Amino acid sequence: MIHKLKIFIKKVLFYFLNQTENKNGVTFTGFSRGMQNATFGGKNGVGEQCNFSGKIDIGYGTTLGSNNFFGGDVSIGKYCQIGRDVAIITTNHPINYLSTYINSNLFNGELVSLKETKKVSIGNDVWIGHNVIIVGNICIGNGAILAAGSIITKDVAPYTIVGGVPAKPIKKRFSDAIILEIEKLKWWDLSETELEKIKPLFFKNFENKESIYE
Repeated sequence: MIHKLKIFIKKVLFYFLNQTENKNGVTFTGFSRGMQNATFGGKNGVGEQCNFSGKIDIGYGTTLGSNNFFGGDVSIGKYCQIGRDVAIITTNHPINYLSTYINSNLFNGELVSLKETKKVSIGNDVWIGHNVIIVGNICIGNGAILAAGSIITKDVAPYTIVGGVPAKPIKKRFSDAIILEIEKLKWWDLSETELEKIKPLFFKNFENKESIYE
């Protein structure tokens, strides 16, 4: 009887603690940690059990799947979509010293001073698939797509689809002419009123096109 009561109480607590909330324009589900380490641009969605450690800057309209881990110095642009189980890690263990060990169990943790700290910068309108891992000192261009399961160890050019372990370019999404037009348009910086005026562009298929205005 007591065991069943404990299970019931756990289910009730899980239900209430895991409710969707909206705070300062950010919609998030419970059980995320380190929210104080993240700055949100507004209209963001954060899935359950995300973990933020370090200095995380997330742009307007960007949404995160559940169980994401962002650690270190991470900057993410506007209108990005990030899948489940994505890890962005900008720190690394020292590899040119006697040991890679930086835990407090050795020399009271003094070796942590040797830890490498870099940065990850992600542009606007980037789609990051399920279970992607991004390591430090990486720049992801606007409009890029990172295929599910990829490990990103090098910069990704704008509007390029990459995949694999380690990730390699698969193809560009558009012609160079269209890429230049989109970069000049910078639609992610427009207000909602301005976006309404160019709404038809979002419903055009640019395959085999040379201009977004065709």
